[in-house]
Amino acid sequence: MPQLRQNFVLKEWVIIATERAKRPEDLKEDKNILEQNLQSHDANCPFCPGNEKSTENTEEFYRLGTSNKWKLRVIPNKFPALLPPENGIDLNTNGYFRWMDGIGNHEVVVESPRHDLNMATMDLPDVIDVMKTYQVRQKMLFDNPYVESVIPFRNHGTRAGASLIHPHSQIIALPIIPKDIMERMNESIRYQEEHRECIFCRVLKSELDTGERVVIDSPNFTVFVPYAAYSPFAMWLFPKKHASSILQATEEDLREAATVLRQALRKLYYGLNDPDYNYIIRGSPKGYLYSSFFHWYITIVPRLTRTAGFELGSGMFINPSIPEENAEYLRKVQE
Repeated sequence: MPQLRQNFVLKEWVIIATERAKRPEDLKEDKNILEQNLQSHDANCPFCPGNEKSTENTEEFYRLGTSNKWKLRVIPNKFPALLPPENGIDLNTNGYFRWMDGIGNHEVVVESPRHDLNMATMDLPDVIDVMKTYQVRQKMLFDNPYVESVIPFRNHGTRAGASLIHPHSQIIALPIIPKDIMERMNESIRYQEEHRECIFCRVLKSELDTGERVVIDSPNFTVFVPYAAYSPFAMWLFPKKHASSILQATEEDLREAATVLRQALRKLYYGLNDPDYNYIIRGSPKGYLYSSFFHWYITIVPRLTRTAGFELGSGMFINPSIPEENAEYLRKVQE
């Protein structure tokens, strides 16, 4: 019998389509990851060493390594969604039409000089460097008076929106708080007012108590498939210690978070043959950085299904897999 499950954080309903559910192994990508023949350097890739000046903007915001041998770079996106302001914020209203200049920041984190790697196959110290970079750049972006929200994210594969193979992620800084973040905050505030606890801490406690959907459990971080997962093999990576932003993570926290994130992505890589995916680092906007009601975490979404008419028409998702089976399958994957 199909089930309707509710996302405890957002109060959204998801259909777990048990009647059409596929076995976890049936959702593997149809490719052999051991036969991928990527080269460590691509002369035509703008992110490969030696091609730094091939990008339209050569400004560099951040670098690890020397000028002659870098390990990681943060540069402007060549095709930015937003641009830093020239004269500040100007919000315009004409009746029910509202607009403002598209101000903000759009950066690319070039995660490695190696063209043939990704976050699942990179060495752990390099993944730790990426996590530290998210924290450093978020802090620096929040120093801009026009920035309200900062969203680090990674698109892996064409179905996830990536246009280049070279390992990279992105950071977008916004002058507003997006509706998706605002809804999470509103529900978090409502829950805390009623129950005097963080809703995310409550979700994590429930998942640890049952253990059914836990994929990885380390001393300070837990990865689990959400009870009302929108799609197959979606995972949340939660810190056990309450903190509303990655800015509050210690160096030791970031090392452990990177270790667990890499492990989760390796389970997807080896267990599902390197599926396309997105991950997003979620956290409080600038004005709520030390809130007791919000909790930073990482959402990992493999792109194994497509959004269709029902999802667009209802705002609900149909998950053709069973979260408990997904979690059990991932737990057994040997990386």
